[in-house]
Amino acid sequence: MPFVTAKDGTEIFYKDWGSGQPVVFSHGWPLIADAWDPQLKLMADNGFRAIAHDRRGGGRSGQSWDGNNLDTYADDLASLIETLDLRDAILVGHSTGGGEVARYIGKHGSSRVAKAVLLSAVPPLMLKTEANPEGLPIEVFDEIRAGVAKDRSQFYKDLSATFYGANREGSTVTQGTRDEFWLWSMSVGIKGAYDCIKAFSETDLTEDLKKFDIPTLIAQGDDDQIVPIVASGDKSSRLVKDAIFKVYPGAPHGLSMVPVFAEQFNDDLLDFARG
Repeated sequence: MPFVTAKDGTEIFYKDWGSGQPVVFSHGWPLIADAWDPQLKLMADNGFRAIAHDRRGGGRSGQSWDGNNLDTYADDLASLIETLDLRDAILVGHSTGGGEVARYIGKHGSSRVAKAVLLSAVPPLMLKTEANPEGLPIEVFDEIRAGVAKDRSQFYKDLSATFYGANREGSTVTQGTRDEFWLWSMSVGIKGAYDCIKAFSETDLTEDLKKFDIPTLIAQGDDDQIVPIVASGDKSSRLVKDAIFKVYPGAPHGLSMVPVFAEQFNDDLLDFARG
């Protein structure tokens, strides 16, 4: 299997499909690169080089004890981009992956990047503070930590409902979709999964977003039960200069894996990449 080596020696697995302008996908918590498979195939089928990696701590990547934070995740993404010598890349990040993309641009710049897509992404800040009253209280994230620590298998089974909106009347989310969410999540080591909760909830990415100097698509469903749109997509769209803000009515957090919403997003992603 293909790997790149991060600065601290951790091996990062990636998949690399097709040829053409590179599109690099960063996945959400607590998933792995496979969550992007439909979009990887879509882009590779349409003349792009589609790349996605397993974030450290899960899937086929190394499970380092340290480094489960957005600075290191951004450095890992940089190692992937530099090792493969990618240029004119389109970076696509979902949820925590959107935070990874934001911190990468904030820390490493955009010299190798042509465009960015933030989907249901955690920036600028998920945590409720005096300066960010729209965020979620720390108790929400403490409950997530408790669920992961006590019985992460059952926690992930339950989480899949709100992640995909399966708890909403009229939902068409299948049991198979929820099962693969559980399968991917269980491949993530408990240390990496636990530490990442602090990373995605407490990292302030406001200044990173202000450094975006490339065309950016910010996309989110208005029924996102995981990352409140008022604290994320809405705010990010005002921080990123000239960002395109696409709102999907009724769409859940994991909209890219739910039929109908996925079709809409895929069309928008392809149009944005080609534009």
